[in-house]
Amino acid sequence: MDSDSACSSERVANACRVVPCMDAVVKVFCVHTEPNFSLPWQQRRQSSSIGSGVIVGGRRVLTNAHCVEHHTQVKLKRRDSDTKFLATVLAMGRECDIALLTVSDDEFWEGVSPVEFGELPALQDAVTVVGYPIGGDTISVTSGVVSRIQTVPYSVLASSKLLGLQIDAAINYGNSGGPAYNDRGKCVGLAFRKNISNDADNIGYVIPTPVITHFIEDYEKSGEYTGFPTLGIKWQKMENPDLRNAMGMKPDQKGILVKRVEPTCPASGCLQPSDVILSFDGVDIGNDGTVPFRHGERIGFSYLVSKKYTGEKALIKVMRDSEVHDFEITLSTHKRLIPGHLNGRPPSYYIVAGIVFAAVSVPYLRSEYGKTYEHRAPAKLVVKHLHALAESPDEQLVVISQVLAADINTGYEDISNSQVVSFNGQPVKNLKNLVTMVENCKDKFLKFGLEFGQIVILVTKTAKAATQDILTARRIPSAMSDDLKG
Repeated sequence: MDSDSACSSERVANACRVVPCMDAVVKVFCVHTEPNFSLPWQQRRQSSSIGSGVIVGGRRVLTNAHCVEHHTQVKLKRRDSDTKFLATVLAMGRECDIALLTVSDDEFWEGVSPVEFGELPALQDAVTVVGYPIGGDTISVTSGVVSRIQTVPYSVLASSKLLGLQIDAAINYGNSGGPAYNDRGKCVGLAFRKNISNDADNIGYVIPTPVITHFIEDYEKSGEYTGFPTLGIKWQKMENPDLRNAMGMKPDQKGILVKRVEPTCPASGCLQPSDVILSFDGVDIGNDGTVPFRHGERIGFSYLVSKKYTGEKALIKVMRDSEVHDFEITLSTHKRLIPGHLNGRPPSYYIVAGIVFAAVSVPYLRSEYGKTYEHRAPAKLVVKHLHALAESPDEQLVVISQVLAADINTGYEDISNSQVVSFNGQPVKNLKNLVTMVENCKDKFLKFGLEFGQIVILVTKTAKAATQDILTARRIPSAMSDDLKG
């Protein structure tokens, strides 16, 4: 091709490119007041952040959930305006990192058109990320291409992997929640994070339209965000031929091996360990856990599960003892023993004789041990976080968070983050259960059984009498959080 032809082709390509709708991109200002999970009767000092958002249909705005997490006040500012408008958070999906906002002031919506969503892009398709990252106050535009499409965990809060786009366009602090456009000017996703690994350059991630539309339709159907369902199993690949042979699989059969089934999920009524799942809703699953995606592509089968809505049914083909069975399973959201978040609720706590009891969550672990809690927290808690399964929907991992030193608890001051397994010989199911047993106790002693055989024993009458003095001395307003009262 000569130089004139090349220039002509470039002019045609540029003529076909549509300028993205900049006016639909807004700047998000949020004031956050995060609970203090280590001192749960307090809140941390408020902080401020900026992010990006995009106007969609129905007088609504999409942004990232982490941009408005623990929000006290949210304001939105349009590109062509000098006014910040107060916004209301309608719904937050922490697993998919999407939040839906609205503004009651009619002036905010005047003269602006919502974005149109485009189809899932292909590899090497051009994308343009628009938002308000650090480095200036005005709108910013960066360009790149789609370099990978796969299922990814969106954050430490995520209970499953969702479809994600990897791009090489720059995504920086402040870009979060801003739209990514294709070359036809349609929104194909929301920017939500970058890879900060020392071994990675120019890697950013975008929430694609299938995940966005699932979130919006879920909210419109239910009036709230109900979540992305999971199958509720732990599984392993079956790439080894001896493993497949031992399980009685024929040469033309492929699938994944069920290791564990979560007791709280609907699938526990039909699936069992050592089952081989051959297909999901009629789609065959490969020995590596992938399913056909698009021409020449495969993707993790969790993608099929995530397309469903909470409460919907799925047909699972299973091989058990060399026989094939079909099960219809109701899908539900994941119940973790150590939850990834509290849905915006303040943390629960209970204090008696200066001993502080708390329920463990990921925000609690991050508060106690920092963002690298998986490396810094005690191995006993990390193992439970990664592998323990809840036996019932209301089960919690209750620990003695700390001991507020006083004469009554002498000798117990060094106990920290030890699991409470029993009280006066009765198993501790959750924090509410512990509070009820302690408050109603008429025995002479309060006997707390901790993990590894450790015990804490106090005289009931003196322990309860000392509690108020300790609270007063520490300026703690109540012996328990509001959700545990009554």
